[in-house]
Amino acid sequence: MNKYFSIFLFLGYSTFSNAQVTTKNAEQFPVFSSCENQYNKDLETCFYTQVQDFIFNNFKVPENLSKSNFKGNVIVLFEVDENGKFNVQYVDAVDNELVKESKRVFKQFPQIGPPTFNGTPTYSKYSIKIAIPPRSQAEIAAEADSLKILNSKNFYKNRDKELIEYDSIVYHKFKNPKFESHLNIPFSHSYYAQFDAALNQLGANNHTSSKPFTYAEVSKYYNLKEVNAKLLKKKSGWWGRKIWNENTVEIQGEGYWFTMNPIFDLQTGISNPSISKSTYVNTRGLQIQGGLGEQLNFTTTIYESQGRFADYFNDYARSIKPSGGNPAVIPGIGIAKSFKADSFDMPLAEANLIYTPNKFINLQLGYGRNFIGDGYRSLITTDGVSPLPFFKINTTFWKIKYTNTYMFLKDIRTEATVDKTYTSKYMANHYLSWNATKRWNIGFFESVVWANVNNRGFDASFINPIIFYRSVEFASSNRTGNALLGLTSKYKFNNQINGYVQFLVDEFSLSDIKARNQSWKNKFGYQLGVKYFNAFNVENLLLQLEWNHVRPYVYSHSDPLTNYAHSNQSLGHQWGGNFKEFIFVARYHKGRYFADAKITSGTRGLDFNTTEDSYNYGGDIYKDYEENRFSDTNVKVGQGNKTDIFIADIQGGYLINPQTNLKLFGSFIFRNFNPNQETATAFKNDTTWFSLGLRSDIFNWYFDY
Repeated sequence: MNKYFSIFLFLGYSTFSNAQVTTKNAEQFPVFSSCENQYNKDLETCFYTQVQDFIFNNFKVPENLSKSNFKGNVIVLFEVDENGKFNVQYVDAVDNELVKESKRVFKQFPQIGPPTFNGTPTYSKYSIKIAIPPRSQAEIAAEADSLKILNSKNFYKNRDKELIEYDSIVYHKFKNPKFESHLNIPFSHSYYAQFDAALNQLGANNHTSSKPFTYAEVSKYYNLKEVNAKLLKKKSGWWGRKIWNENTVEIQGEGYWFTMNPIFDLQTGISNPSISKSTYVNTRGLQIQGGLGEQLNFTTTIYESQGRFADYFNDYARSIKPSGGNPAVIPGIGIAKSFKADSFDMPLAEANLIYTPNKFINLQLGYGRNFIGDGYRSLITTDGVSPLPFFKINTTFWKIKYTNTYMFLKDIRTEATVDKTYTSKYMANHYLSWNATKRWNIGFFESVVWANVNNRGFDASFINPIIFYRSVEFASSNRTGNALLGLTSKYKFNNQINGYVQFLVDEFSLSDIKARNQSWKNKFGYQLGVKYFNAFNVENLLLQLEWNHVRPYVYSHSDPLTNYAHSNQSLGHQWGGNFKEFIFVARYHKGRYFADAKITSGTRGLDFNTTEDSYNYGGDIYKDYEENRFSDTNVKVGQGNKTDIFIADIQGGYLINPQTNLKLFGSFIFRNFNPNQETATAFKNDTTWFSLGLRSDIFNWYFDY
């Protein structure tokens, strides 16, 4: 195990040469006294020559290795700090005596002129390979020249010789290129609130409904790199920089860069009432991000998690469990396995490959989540579901952003499982955002869901990105597809206040609308909201009010297989259908400190699911709305087992590392759940849930169910 850990460290840190060489005058190598008045490539060559010769003159091969005529290499990662002192960071060698000797030699290096950036002393990291037995720089150069001559005569005579290509790889000082890249900014409501005001200034020709944003989109209005620089702590030691300021591994070379970071979500808490004594989350993960040129970016995040939550959340997760032996689906995470007696094991992976061929087109092949809207909730595409495969096309020109998303979904119910295999279903949607004026944005949304019935697969009829899905769905097979339409709008009253709207139409009957009889066929929902940036002239204070209203039977279908859902979770609002909800949100940040507060008050119409009353009241989107429908007319929100819900959620803390959005936080949730009639799955209770944790806040985790 130690061997593999050492290899991992070497791969990560031997290439962690932040400022090994550059052709720009802004960045200069450390200066030995014999290298004064040299610059750029000449200074680099002189620096390595002096290092190599000093090692040659001082390195003593351990006696046991010398007697055995040992031959090999030692690779040393070292730093020259802002005072010109040499510090060893890591030594890769087959024998511990070689490690000790390498460290001894480097302690003897004289203090030299420090590396500089724009004339200011800084620290830089370098790596060097030491041959055993040691050789001088002149011997190495002579051998390289000899190798070139021999290669030109007969390549096959030199199979035992090493080329210098590997050791000649050029690295640059890492300058956080992700802030100008086309990578997606991990979607966290708390983090997005920090630049929401900047994106919503009058006269901006951007589009804020289609999320997540890319760094390049946001950096035009909000200088992410500058804000990050202001947060940096004055730390010169390696551990201090890595904990507070930097990526664990960050590499930048000629036209490429990548970073690697551990990801954590470590929480402990108590809740009441509770079957278990405590709650916890234990997440360890790894995130890799990078770019190849200016057009190609990539990111992948892998999580290994175990957890136990407040009872109400555990119960809900179990209520949407998949077919088979797994006990639950954790909302927004995925299928969970049992862990110990009362906990869940919930692995998660996300990835995205992004290609931006020009300023108009952005292509994404991903496994993750998307969100459409300006509110806390979305009625048309939410990120509150488990990650799923998707292909997205963003087209931006003039005053328009046009987003096409093709998604691959799963129905994991027992009824849809054959030979232990879940049923595949698919969704295609497009969203056209148009800035009609400098204040007013209008968006048009269309989506269709269909199942893999009769081996239909991914229907090529929906591939065309500029076609009307409703017409295609009707022509293809309107009995096995489910189409939805949506309208969004945002209006900027001024630079501090804007209002937003969503209107979703799942199905409607014009004749029934005219009859004003509240027909079940009129399946629609709407959202009204307002945001107040820098509220009451308090910088970085965001206040938000939101109202959501979704009629019964929305998101459901005559065939539950084609409902608007994935893995037993709604692709629209997380509550499904038949509810109304009021939300108040307040967010504030200053430097590394932050505080968020949220109040949710709503009414849901649940089913009784008893032998006396087995009607479908329109809240459960996995029920066929043609079977046991409560009524055809006088259908109202809250019908059925009317349930009042109140949730207060307060969170505050301190940002530890801005590169991974790692936060130390405390949170408190109070939840009151009050159905008119208690049933086996709906009963009155008040829950208090207090948690402390350390979390990389890179996705939204919703607990307001």
